[in-house]
Amino acid sequence: MQSAFANGLSMGLIAEFPNVWIAVGAATAVIMGFITINALSLIWLERKVSARIQRRFGPTEVGPFGLLQTLADMLKLISKELLTPQHVHRPLYLIAPVLVFAPLLALLALLPVSETWIFHDYDIALVLLLAFSGLNVIGIFAAGWGSNNKYALLGAVRAVAQNISYEIPLLLAVLPIVLMTRSMSLFEIGSAQATYPFVLVQPLAFLIYFISALAETNRAPFDIPEAESELVAGFHTEYSGMRFGAFFLAEFTNMVIVSAVATILFLGAWNGPLLPGWLWFFIKVYGLILVMMWIRWTFPRLRFDQLMTYAWAVLVPLALVNLLLTTVALKLL
Repeated sequence: MQSAFANGLSMGLIAEFPNVWIAVGAATAVIMGFITINALSLIWLERKVSARIQRRFGPTEVGPFGLLQTLADMLKLISKELLTPQHVHRPLYLIAPVLVFAPLLALLALLPVSETWIFHDYDIALVLLLAFSGLNVIGIFAAGWGSNNKYALLGAVRAVAQNISYEIPLLLAVLPIVLMTRSMSLFEIGSAQATYPFVLVQPLAFLIYFISALAETNRAPFDIPEAESELVAGFHTEYSGMRFGAFFLAEFTNMVIVSAVATILFLGAWNGPLLPGWLWFFIKVYGLILVMMWIRWTFPRLRFDQLMTYAWAVLVPLALVNLLLTTVALKLL
């Protein structure tokens, strides 16, 4: 493991710096900047998309086309006082936003954007990515439990049950790609799609992955952990200021991460004609995010029992059948 880490550090953009810690600091600053700009952009975009679907205009007053509205909202959120209710379990309450937000830095650092835009490449990058993404559940449960609030606790319990359930079909959807490429390196999987994207031969796996990713990110119609009509705001009911903002930053960053992984595994990664590889990558990623937004403002929220039944009775059997068929096909070919 140590040699893999050293090899990873010696590859990619980090090799351009004379000192490892300077490189890590620079990469962290770049990733934090991307997370902030991405969240502001996606909030504005979602407001515009939802407005068009509902035949409204959306933000129009602050800045051209309302572009500065989300910036004004962010400045207002930053200026809010960080209130800590007396009844909360203070250590869990304070550490929860950090547990939700911190893994995002590692997840973004693992993603190759093009053949040259890569921080470092691991042979087990896919395993690391799936492992770090699971830490999000711990932060959500800590927020619900530490808030000492019945609505927050119910939201956290729902989130844990939902995320654990949908991680299984998501993993089963990823395995056929690993079998096809015989690699868990995201860079090698992306490079293997130079001739055709894997979605052409694994459409069912892509569909299962995308549905599971919607549930993993708590996006509608799977937003039961923070159902406003039932739970006020769910697991972050008791949070205010930038602690509350950290959960929103995490949600929109997770949308980018699951879409980027889908792009690398199924949609040909950075491969495409005419345009630069990094541009193809972002076109595919934000195209998937637009689909996620369209789904949110089109379909109604599922009940909790429907959500769990769909995971265990539909997605898991389909994913197992797809994995079996892939294994047989690879053996025969």
